[in-house]
Amino acid sequence: MNKLKNCFYIFCMILTTISCKNEVSYKIVETYIPTEKERAVWDSLLDKGIEQLVFVKRYTYNSNHYYTEYLNSSWMPGGNLYILSLRDGTVKELVPELNGGVFGKFDISYDAQKVVFAYKASPEIGYRIYEVGIDGNHLKQLTFSPEDEADIVKKYALWGYHHGTEDLDPCYLPDGGIAFISTRCRYGTLCDGPDLFTSTVMYRMDGDGSHMKQLSYGSVSENTPCVLPDGRIMYTRWEYVDKGAVAVKCLWAMMPDGSGSSEIYGNDINFPTTMIMGRPIPGTINEYVFTGTPHFPQNCVGTIVRIDMNEDIRTKNPMTYITPDTDIKDEGGFHFRDSVSGEWIADGWGHGPLFRESYPLSRTEFIVSHKPAGFNFIDSAAYDIYLLHEGGSVNSIYQDDTISCFNPMPLIKRTVPPVISSKLNDSLARSNKAECIISDVYKGLSGIKRGEVKYIRVLEQVPRPWGARRFYGGDEYDQQHAVISKDTHLGLKVQHGIVQVESDGSARFLVPANKNIFFQVLDSNYMALQTERTFVNFMPGEIRSCIGCHETTRQTPHTDSRQTPLAMLKAAVVPQKQPGDSVARKTLSYAADVQPVWDKHCISCHSGTHPAGKLNLSGELTTLFNVSYENLVPERRRGYYDRGVLGPVIGENHPKTGNIHYLPPKSLGSHASILVAMLSDGKVVLQDSMARIRSQKLAVTHKKIKLTQEEMLKITNWVDTNCQYYGSYYGKRNLAYKDLEDFRTEYGYETAVSPEAPVPAIIAQK
Repeated sequence: MNKLKNCFYIFCMILTTISCKNEVSYKIVETYIPTEKERAVWDSLLDKGIEQLVFVKRYTYNSNHYYTEYLNSSWMPGGNLYILSLRDGTVKELVPELNGGVFGKFDISYDAQKVVFAYKASPEIGYRIYEVGIDGNHLKQLTFSPEDEADIVKKYALWGYHHGTEDLDPCYLPDGGIAFISTRCRYGTLCDGPDLFTSTVMYRMDGDGSHMKQLSYGSVSENTPCVLPDGRIMYTRWEYVDKGAVAVKCLWAMMPDGSGSSEIYGNDINFPTTMIMGRPIPGTINEYVFTGTPHFPQNCVGTIVRIDMNEDIRTKNPMTYITPDTDIKDEGGFHFRDSVSGEWIADGWGHGPLFRESYPLSRTEFIVSHKPAGFNFIDSAAYDIYLLHEGGSVNSIYQDDTISCFNPMPLIKRTVPPVISSKLNDSLARSNKAECIISDVYKGLSGIKRGEVKYIRVLEQVPRPWGARRFYGGDEYDQQHAVISKDTHLGLKVQHGIVQVESDGSARFLVPANKNIFFQVLDSNYMALQTERTFVNFMPGEIRSCIGCHETTRQTPHTDSRQTPLAMLKAAVVPQKQPGDSVARKTLSYAADVQPVWDKHCISCHSGTHPAGKLNLSGELTTLFNVSYENLVPERRRGYYDRGVLGPVIGENHPKTGNIHYLPPKSLGSHASILVAMLSDGKVVLQDSMARIRSQKLAVTHKKIKLTQEEMLKITNWVDTNCQYYGSYYGKRNLAYKDLEDFRTEYGYETAVSPEAPVPAIIAQK
């Protein structure tokens, strides 16, 4: 199918400019003559009060992941910001002085007088954020390269990418500021062994570019912020804490100051794996639209989905496919319904109809960027502007045979949402802390009796900084650039201690701000009953409360609202150290914590050429780990999986999709581990009957082994936190480097979370 229309273009290329009040001008580059059907669509939009559309022309990105358009799309300069008049068909080029670069996403101010946009001037310079008046006047650059940009490039550059700073996806805030995403955090994507891919997280700045502030600290990318009617920022957040690495890029919201981050939808939904470019639907309550895409290979193109948050957000019930014949049913690529047979056809090259950037006019009508069937998904000129109707039918609004058109928005005034923020505690903010209040931890803990929960363990997922980058090979494993674990999680975990839970299930405690914090609820033996498989960013001075485990925004506590939770009758506490630990804040290192227990109690039988039970628990070093660790942690690669005596663990790369659904208490960790049950002296009774029988038999044969509370806790803490091996991103791993400085050095918490390596990650040339 080609894109030629039954109309013709009249390229005026008027060299004389249209006079403007402020002596700056743009030019009409085209007078578009619509077809009869297009004119009918224009008239329908005019009837809705939409006289002009703003959009971007650029060649289609050909990057290989949804979030890598700024990293590995080919340099294809061309295009601009354009304004289409639906009255006379004139197409105006808004910033001709920026011709020769590439335009990213943009936003229109609430009074429809300004446009803020991302622009890349050359292959050597990252995207920067600019603003221009809607009349083409007052063009100004808002973000700039940091002073140390050249040093950043020199220090971290790899394989051709300049690896400096990128600022993208700007949107106006009700207080006059601008939200955007940026690589200024200097994090590497966790599931990227070569460390070629960087993460973008949420930032904000004042309208003039001053007072830039990082709003989130996620380990992997965030994208496409927009403002909701209540004043919060909605954005796409990708994260994985003990769940599939590509399965969850879903919709979240935060206050414009970064506080109050909370899920909107999708944190336990498999497909589509990426929910991006979300917008609220006008005239509705809690309804949104997003583009559903695969993780790869694509450029944020896919299907359009409406979600109704009045439905159960832990299910797929909220989703209505506006484009029901396009779907993402697995990774990677697309699925299209055959128009004749009705069968679904997988197509990695995306030759069916694809969509991007839906702007909702109502629940059933959307202005979109759309590629008709026939072209592949990276065709440089295949995407144009259409009116999309529920059910998937489209009507052309504007087409250009030479280049693609993206990000259509009506040039209309919009109601300014309220200016909101959290009430931050100045004293807490000065100490870079936040306060967490749990009213009833038993809410959501099915099958757990009241009184069983005694403690909450406070954990942190640490982003991998560019400072951990290797400029040598050998330390990678299963897509981990600096290996942390074998076939379990990909990002570093550290621990902040434990807090006591009151008899009514409440707790009140302090947590570090600007960290990715998640919790475990523990029994009297400090074993995890449940693990939170997502994180919360707390802003300095933030005080926030939750009801319990697996809560939604519509849930309320079991307790009588007239009764004050017991924890609220006391001051917030600081997490304390566990028995046997010297400090509360600690790294989680198998070699330092767990191996000494095996050395003391187990290797007399479980070592050598013929170890008991064919299980060698010696600490002899292997290429990247040690013998006992490799024998205990189940193999997940190459399709093989045997839980062994360890029990179920989460492999974030195995599988990459799925592996995200809510799991009942005691599904993971100590209470599901044969190893822990056999050593627990009857404290753990496994729910799985076969595993329970095996653990009881092993307990009899190991009855002479008596671990202290501290030794047992070393093992259960390791099992409950999903079996991490290394305690930091730093230090050389590969056994080939055993004679070099910094080989498997054990570091404390402060070094483990530092953005800079204590020893340069290089290998000296001999």
